[in-house]
Amino acid sequence: MADFFMGHYAYWFTIILLCIGLYGILFKKNLIKKTIGLAILQISVVLFFVSVASKSGDVTVPVRDQANFPVEIAANYLNPLPHTLMLTAIVVGVATLGVAFTLLIAIYNRYNTLDEQELIEQFDD
Repeated sequence: MADFFMGHYAYWFTIILLCIGLYGILFKKNLIKKTIGLAILQISVVLFFVSVASKSGDVTVPVRDQANFPVEIAANYLNPLPHTLMLTAIVVGVATLGVAFTLLIAIYNRYNTLDEQELIEQFDD
């Protein structure tokens, strides 16, 4: 049983980060804390995809090598596509996070609060 938990530690860490991010999004009332929770949730998804795409053992990158011209087994090669897509997701996430914090600064300058309930009460009036 302990081998199962230790063998899949990346997945357990991903689940913990996912729960922390969901908690921040659903239960916090401050918009900055909600945005940080969203960033943590995004990091957990990226970590999940990278951990699924990684392989252990004797693997190599899929580059044509003249010494080993006959292709061995396809399972010995890493697939670079998931890592490339997650790199793109990280860049888009950082840009989105920057825009979100810019909007939060504009909200604070206009309404003098970042509490969700106070903002809803100001809009109802």
